[in-house]
Formats: sequence, C-alpha cells, structure tokens
Amino acid sequence: MTTIFSPYKIKNMEIKNRIVLPPMVRFSLVKKDGLVTKELVDWYEDVARNGVGLIIVEASCVASDGKLRPNQIGIWDDSFIPGLSEIAKICHKWSVPAIIQIHHAGFKEEIATVEEKVLDKILDQFVEAFHRAKKCGFDGVEIHGAHTYLLSQLNSRLWNTRTDKYGGGFEKRMYFNKELIERTRDLFDDNFILGYRMGGNEPCLEDGIEIAHYLESIGVDLLHVSSGVPDPTYKSEIKIDLPEEFSLDWVIYLGTEIKKHVNIPVIGVRKIKTEKDASWLIENNCLDFVAIGRGLIARPHWMKWAEKQFKRRKSLLIKK
Repeated sequence: MTTIFSPYKIKNMEIKNRIVLPPMVRFSLVKKDGLVTKELVDWYEDVARNGVGLIIVEASCVASDGKLRPNQIGIWDDSFIPGLSEIAKICHKWSVPAIIQIHHAGFKEEIATVEEKVLDKILDQFVEAFHRAKKCGFDGVEIHGAHTYLLSQLNSRLWNTRTDKYGGGFEKRMYFNKELIERTRDLFDDNFILGYRMGGNEPCLEDGIEIAHYLESIGVDLLHVSSGVPDPTYKSEIKIDLPEEFSLDWVIYLGTEIKKHVNIPVIGVRKIKTEKDASWLIENNCLDFVAIGRGLIARPHWMKWAEKQFKRRKSLLIKK
C-alpha cells in the first residue's frame, strides 16, 4: 500500500516521501532588501533535517515592484543568487530536493488595463528568474499561478478581459504561461523540473480542470492545486459546491478532483495538519503529495511526529 512514507520519482528527482513543504512566505525572517537571511536558511534546514520529502521555497519575486510586501525574497537580479544558493545547498545536505517558486503579485482586478509592454517586461523578468534559479542549484521552479497573483489574474476569465495577445479566449489567457515555458524549455531536463501552483477554481472547478490539462500539454511536470480568482457569487469561505461527504477543506477537494483528469503528479494543499488526514489522501490515491504548511512552521519535526502517529494508528488497527 502506498503511504505518506512511500518514495516518488519525478524524472531523476528522488523524493523520499509524500509530504511537501509548500512555499510559505516567511516575512518575519526577511528584511526589506529581499535578501536571504541566516535565519531563513536555518529554518529551511530545520525542516529538511527532519525528513520532509520535497521543499518548495517561498515566493521569490521577479521584480522589485511586484512584491507582496517589502520583506519578501527576490530573484530579480544576480545579487540574490548567493543567498538562494545557500537554501538549495542546505536542503541537499539533508537529501531533500528543493524547487523555488517564482512570483509576481500583479495588478488584481486592474489586469485588463495594464499596458502590453508592461506585461512583456514582466515576462522577460520571469525568464531571467528561471535562469537564476537554475544557477542557484535548485531542482526546478514552480510558477505561481494561483491566489489572485499575476498569472492567476491572466488565467482568470473573470478578470482577464483583455483583447491583445495576453487575453481573450482560453488559449490567449494562457499566452503568458505558454510563452514563458517555450522561452525556457532548454533549461528543463531530467534534473530540473517545472512545477505550477494553479487555482483549481478559476473561477470554477471546470476551469481548473481545463487549465490543468493545458499545463500538462505544454510541459508542466508537477501541479500544485490551490485557489484562484473566486466566483463572487459564493459569499462564504467555501468558493465551490463542496460535496457534503467530503470532510476536508474545499481547496483540497479541488486537488483531488483535478488529479482524476491529469497524468502528472498533483500536490494538494490547505488546512491539512494531522498525519491521519494526510495518510487518508495518499492511501486512497486522492493525491500524489500533501503539502503541510503551518504545521511545519509550528513543528519543523512534523515528519518524525507523524511517523509515531502512523505506527500507533496502524498498531491499533491490527489489534482490532
């Protein structure tokens, strides 16, 4: 039986278990210059040494004017390479592969009015950031296309009402993604993978499934399903029609549904804190990986705790 402790291989990348540290932006450990600090490296080492399978390094911004907050790490020029390289090295020291999330906050609902030349420049900045990520020694990159940030805005049929090359029908809304991947395809090989954090509701699950299909078709190796620009008719926290029998978070549900429609591995994320819930998702083939975010911030040794919980739970089942 596949469990959260089962290994997985993506191309040449050996992942020792199914638990992922998602890109948790550690604002408190970064200064306004956006450079990697010793405190940030130490935190990643805490997580890596305690046995997590894969680390996705937090959102690194492609432009100084595209950050979420002033104290967010950057990757917009070569000055960031030494610090980011330290994170890659410290993860590899503990035999944990690490990919880095590449990000731009975007323009929210104003995306339809942004000048084309502005998006052209940001596209160039993404391409440059991909090259820097490989120089840093990471095992791949993850494009941030969720959470109403730039790529989510462009993917959204609600917000992206542009009539130029960056918007219109579905494939035009995907133009930035396709062009970025085409222009960096030479970087990706068996030792450097391409991930994508996508909105499973963009604004509906059906849109998420269409986006997932498309991303797989243009070369994405790993999908990380989170939330996108929501349907405004949903006024509660839950932004989709969630089956009553599904007891976990609605964003996790999006991931489980999208996995049914693609052949590449899928990471599910949001409000999974216990070994029991993570194990249920993996053992029932609902997901390929489960991301544990706040749980690993609160308890970097989560994997060791989970192993004890897993053994205790299995021994109780045997006794029954």
